[in-house]
Amino acid sequence: MKLKSIFILFFLISGSLLSGQVTTEPALPVVSREVKILYDATQGTAGLKDYTGDVYAHTGVITDQSTSGSDWKYAPDWGDNSAKYKMTRIEDNLYELMISPDILGYYGVAEGEKVIKMAFVFRSGAYKPGTTQYLEGKATGGTDIFVDVYEADLAVGITYPSDNAVIPKNTQVSLSAASTVSSQLSIFLEGSLLKQAEGTVISVDYTFSEGGMYSMVAVAESEGKTATDTVLFMVKDDVIVETKPATYRKGINYLSETSAALVLWAPHKEFVFVLGDFNDWKVSNEFQMKKDGDYFWLEIDGLTPGQPYVFQYYIDSKIYLADPYAEQTSDPLDIWIPTSSYPELIPYPEGKARGIASVLETGQTPYAWEVEDFTPPPVDQLVIYEVLVRDFTVSRTYRAVTEKLDYLKELNVNVIELMPVNEFEGNESWGYNPSFYFAPDKYYGPRNDLKKLIDEAHKRGMAVVIDMVLNHSMGQSSLARMYLDESTWSPSSENPWYNTTHNFQNSQAQWGYDFNHESPHTRALVDSINSFWMNEYKVDGFRFDFTKGFSNTPYGSSDPWGSAYDAARIANLKRMADEVWKRNEDAIVIFEHLSDNTEEKELAEYGILLWGKMSDEFGEAAKGNTADLRRTLHTSRNWNVPHLVGYMESHDEERMVYKILQSGGSDGAYNTRQLPVALDR
Repeated sequence: MKLKSIFILFFLISGSLLSGQVTTEPALPVVSREVKILYDATQGTAGLKDYTGDVYAHTGVITDQSTSGSDWKYAPDWGDNSAKYKMTRIEDNLYELMISPDILGYYGVAEGEKVIKMAFVFRSGAYKPGTTQYLEGKATGGTDIFVDVYEADLAVGITYPSDNAVIPKNTQVSLSAASTVSSQLSIFLEGSLLKQAEGTVISVDYTFSEGGMYSMVAVAESEGKTATDTVLFMVKDDVIVETKPATYRKGINYLSETSAALVLWAPHKEFVFVLGDFNDWKVSNEFQMKKDGDYFWLEIDGLTPGQPYVFQYYIDSKIYLADPYAEQTSDPLDIWIPTSSYPELIPYPEGKARGIASVLETGQTPYAWEVEDFTPPPVDQLVIYEVLVRDFTVSRTYRAVTEKLDYLKELNVNVIELMPVNEFEGNESWGYNPSFYFAPDKYYGPRNDLKKLIDEAHKRGMAVVIDMVLNHSMGQSSLARMYLDESTWSPSSENPWYNTTHNFQNSQAQWGYDFNHESPHTRALVDSINSFWMNEYKVDGFRFDFTKGFSNTPYGSSDPWGSAYDAARIANLKRMADEVWKRNEDAIVIFEHLSDNTEEKELAEYGILLWGKMSDEFGEAAKGNTADLRRTLHTSRNWNVPHLVGYMESHDEERMVYKILQSGGSDGAYNTRQLPVALDR
């Protein structure tokens, strides 16, 4: 696709298309007047559809004092069941809320502050059974609901279609607009007058026979004053069916210094547009992806080498999605990443992207590895140091960890285990809430800083393994969001990668959305992730988190942590390990498994290293108490191979020195509760 320069004149006043989810009376709410909010619970995420309990509006406003389009002002605490927020049920699934005496008074807006939008999330008055979460009604895609607010002067807003809407060909639609005061209203399409009427509302039925970009203008005239509103929308051409080149892989494919191909695997989806910096985030038939079976693909050229572009997929006019295979994301929370950690980070396109987006960049300079090939230490000689980049240094960056490598070398560490470094939800986290598997988390710095850290570790003879969380991912993952049952906020039955429900009855063993490790699509994804990190970042292996979850076997109250021998789980884990070793026969494979010994013994003797929790025993010994440390030896567990990773501390069992200082023993002048002694021990 050849990029074109698009010169578009548009007005900032625009109506909000909510697909009937929220309507108002009057159609254009005026800041100084009363307004009725009507909420259809069957629309949007439909999280409150057929709910029979009390429903409340969590509502606030976006003002000229908001720092962003999502910075609510004058909102109550979440869960406030005050009478002013209670919705009145008009009929099944239809509710109303009076904003009275006017918008300013209802919200308590400060004098002189300008209201731009009202913001809503509708919720149940009580928690969902067995949880501390409410049922929620949001806009399609799980976003907040916004309603434009107008001043008392003459204003006009187009109520259908919305800006950047996608309309099918050969289907009758009603083009409509409304004004704040009675006036002469006109609707123009591509400069031609379609209809004029007197009053506060106007509509005209129209059928589009040709695809393309259209401009609609609404004009209101009253007492010598004129107001206008303009939207640009797309009438969708038929999807082009064309075989994608065999060399194109899922995700971003760089073709040249100025071109790239995007490939999205999306079964059950009908059409996909690409929106981004390269087309001013406008829906265009030129950027509608071609279809090849379950694949959608598009070639883009005219790109500037070395310039990052933020983009999203827009799927079936419902979902805005980052590429799940992207190596860099753009997130609204990026604003909180210090420039000292990540210089020249491309800004998030506020007001254009919806949710997390992805980044592509042609003409990147490849990292120059100083150590091309590295062989990790033998598995029976590993001294492993677990590192949380966020807390290991004050700077909280990959660069800062690199500067401390000599310190770790002095401790005789020969393996650095990085707690999860792929993108996780939020900026500050342990990282066991993953969202994107191919993108290093930006809070720690640029991706080449991570490569430098690994390269420098290899120069010192230290291997690097990374924590990889493949039991589950969180809701921001594009893999989850692409097929989400928004009425239950769980994966739909069409999702190729996830189970619709957790196989653990124990709620403490349920995190995020549960991967279906029996699915061939999940297995292919897992192998792609592991292969990517070994090839692109030269990691020497993985510590896989909660591997007891790599099964669909139901676990009830009799085995709440799934510790019993599970042949299906063993087969899944051996298969994954084989694929890792197929790519690097020396790769270190560690499981946080903690199952019954029969299963651990089988996995250990297959070549896998198993975490062995010994924190309590080592803690007692450090305090000066008697402790049995024999289970640190593999022979104590009847294993025939030294594949036990006995650990004194981990992210779950930490703060040993603190415990010594609190309750350590003493013998005369020798007191373990003194800091130098505790550190020495």
